[in-house]
Amino acid sequence: MHEYSIVMSLMEQIEQLAKDNNANKIIRVDIKVGVLSGVEPHLLQNAFDTFKLDSVCNDAQLNMLLQPLVIECRHCNHKTELTERNVICPNCKSHDTRVLDGEDMMLMQLEMNTVTD
Repeated sequence: MHEYSIVMSLMEQIEQLAKDNNANKIIRVDIKVGVLSGVEPHLLQNAFDTFKLDSVCNDAQLNMLLQPLVIECRHCNHKTELTERNVICPNCKSHDTRVLDGEDMMLMQLEMNTVTD
């Protein structure tokens, strides 16, 4: 399950951001998960819940925005938003499309408590 390695990388990024901002606790983690990212949201949630226990994210909530696939047809110039893994233009059935969004998984926002001196 590659979601574990993805969450490990995400935790490293979060730990560094927490350190850079003098945070002692992460409250909320917002990520964007694209349809074509290759990530299964429920497996990602399970991995996050496992790895957060020994981290600054111990009590953090993971919020996932599921990003639809956005394609543009090079044949008819039609832009389409899809919720399934399909790169065929629904307008003209062309395979000559390009992906505009929906391939990535990104950390979008963190809510954290910071340490004050």
